[in-house]
Amino acid sequence: MRSESQRSASETDRPGGYDPQHFAVLAAVEEAHFWFLARNRVISNLVASAVADLPPGYRALEIGCGNGNVLRHLEKTCRDGIVIGMDLFAEGLQFARMRTHCSLVQGNASLAPFSTTFQLIGMFDVLEHVRDDVGMLRDTRSLLDPEGTLLLTVPAHPSLWSYFDEAAHHCRRYERQELVSKLEDTGYEIEYLTEYMASIYPLVWIGRHLANWRRGNRNAKELVYRELQIYPLLNRALTALLFQEARWISQRRHLPFGVSLIAMVKKSRD
Repeated sequence: MRSESQRSASETDRPGGYDPQHFAVLAAVEEAHFWFLARNRVISNLVASAVADLPPGYRALEIGCGNGNVLRHLEKTCRDGIVIGMDLFAEGLQFARMRTHCSLVQGNASLAPFSTTFQLIGMFDVLEHVRDDVGMLRDTRSLLDPEGTLLLTVPAHPSLWSYFDEAAHHCRRYERQELVSKLEDTGYEIEYLTEYMASIYPLVWIGRHLANWRRGNRNAKELVYRELQIYPLLNRALTALLFQEARWISQRRHLPFGVSLIAMVKKSRD
């Protein structure tokens, strides 16, 4: 196996990006798979708190909305606002058009075609795909209203790097302090940040390390698609555990570990 220093160096050098073929595969499982159900619950709870005091007509943007899986929940939660989804890939937006009534834009944060700012911006498991994540955070900051909120999620811990990250075209996984530093260095003030998906951390750690060890010549995509299979009893149990986490996170509690990180930030006042 690679040493930690070798792994970190090779991950940082990855070009990133996204495989548009994943949109259809994910759309087939997102309605029932515990990971997507739990993430949507966590995001919806925090979004509800972020927009609770905003006047009607506020603007919300999801950067990297993909196939609309999270966007449809933002649309439900932000009933009094104007919700827009933006993604680089037309393939993803085709699915999003079938799942939401939101306005959709093909573009990215560095060349966003907006003449206004947003009171809420969401970026969910997007930053890890971008080689220049610091530049992405700066570009996103320019789209954020002075009193607005950025809510983002990223995968946690380089030690969990596996075939999943390779197939997903990730550039990196984040340690908590790395994400904190990059957010603060790009002009954000952290309101809330925690690891989450703690309930599945042992399963992911063991599963990913065993798979890396036993992988052989098996294709990374094949391993990912196998991991996305739904086993009903296990799926229901993990969904229940992760929904309990979602309740804790809605109360802004901090979990000690997890396979992902979630952060709510605002523009620094400095």
